[in-house]
Amino acid sequence: MDMRLAAPADAAALADLGARSFVEKFGYLYRPEDLSAFLAGSHGEDVVAGQIADPGMRIMLAVDGTRLLGFCKMVMACGWPEHARGSKVVELKQLYTDPDATGQGIGARLMDWAMDEARDFGADEVQLSVWSENFGAHKFYARHGFEKVADIHFMVGEQRDEEFLYARLLLG
Repeated sequence: MDMRLAAPADAAALADLGARSFVEKFGYLYRPEDLSAFLAGSHGEDVVAGQIADPGMRIMLAVDGTRLLGFCKMVMACGWPEHARGSKVVELKQLYTDPDATGQGIGARLMDWAMDEARDFGADEVQLSVWSENFGAHKFYARHGFEKVADIHFMVGEQRDEEFLYARLLLG
């Protein structure tokens, strides 16, 4: 497995993996119209192309040859300033792996990159949101030094999901 920054030519593959991963993990929770609207607004190819071009976002890919195994998106700004404990806070926006590649250490490698990227940016805290019932993700983030700091919500179409805000303070 290799890691590299996303390029404009990666937009279609990133959009596809993001949508497939979300649907496989969470699709059953939503009405079709809510899911469709969410996927278009969060994982549409044009949306992803804009993210790749955005200087305020960093996207790292985990690849095996030409196959996209996973990705991590970092927003170099604070997503929840009302809950910030640090003075320069960034958001880990998405960390997805291909459903067929889970358990191969891809998430851990992407998380290591995200923490290094945050430190290199001068951030002293990283925030992320996670669905309140995604227990596997809770364990993963706890293993990587994150702790729950607030109850928040996340909208998927008209449906409000109860989420947890996790954060990790970065030292030196």
